[in-house]
Amino acid sequence: MRRKGELSPAGIDRGWPHQIALPARFCERGGYKEVHECCNDLSLCSRGHAVYDREWFHVYCFAKPEDAEKFRQRFGGVKFDPAQRGKGRNWARWNRR
Repeated sequence: MRRKGELSPAGIDRGWPHQIALPARFCERGGYKEVHECCNDLSLCSRGHAVYDREWFHVYCFAKPEDAEKFRQRFGGVKFDPAQRGKGRNWARWNRR
């Protein structure tokens, strides 16, 4: 269920197509604050999502490819292709090829 005015997953994929998946364990404790402070000057979407493939990943979505690459260089992570996201009730499953 979506609320009025909230970005849809498809809208995020269109507007912020350059996505990086970072293991959720890196976002624990002070990691969340460090990640978001680093992204102040980047084209980060205000809303991301999470996927699961043997562990949970936070997906950070960027409008510009160079911003996604800067993020990946700093924190590591893996490029995420939205087409690999599950469908229906398995939406959070990451179907890596």
